Amino acid sequence: MQRNQRLQFLIEVAIFSAIGFVLDQISIKLWFQGGSISLTMVPIVLMAFRWGLGGGLLTGLILGILQTFAGAYIIHPVQGFLDYIAAFVVIGAAAFLRPMVLRGADAGEKGRMVTGIVIGTVIGGLLRYVMHVLSGVVFFGAAAIDAGDNVWWYSIVYNAGYMIPSIILTAAACALLFSTAPRLLKR
Repeated sequence: MQRNQRLQFLIEVAIFSAIGFVLDQISIKLWFQGGSISLTMVPIVLMAFRWGLGGGLLTGLILGILQTFAGAYIIHPVQGFLDYIAAFVVIGAAAFLRPMVLRGADAGEKGRMVTGIVIGTVIGGLLRYVMHVLSGVVFFGAAAIDAGDNVWWYSIVYNAGYMIPSIILTAAACALLFSTAPRLLKR
């Protein structure tokens, strides 16, 4: 039984990483230097709530690696790591709200379940946003934007332009998905 469960876990990580990659390819591209509004975080959040922290982190890692090899825009190694690896791994932190979500699902309390899903998704999304902001500081600093511009402020605003809508979209999609099909939380 243990072996079958581990195999199921690995298969789901692979499948959901691939789904995340495809969702990222059909996103709304906003900026020429990167950043798009997409549902790419949904599979990572789904794995975080379904399998816990390990499922979310590993799915994010695989997705980040897939994006790196599929033509990532990297001008500095630190920027590349933050944008394509760390940014997707930290989304798995949504799993910290998994106990609340599972308790809500088991008790039939959709409000509690949806609250946990939204808070967990926002936490994972904000951590991703932080990674992109840090990456932007490296990127824009290396690209030497005009001397009068504040690199931190520029990165915060630039990344908020696509991350805030992506977080909202992902939280709504995950809340809708799990509240209509709570069985997805069960392995």
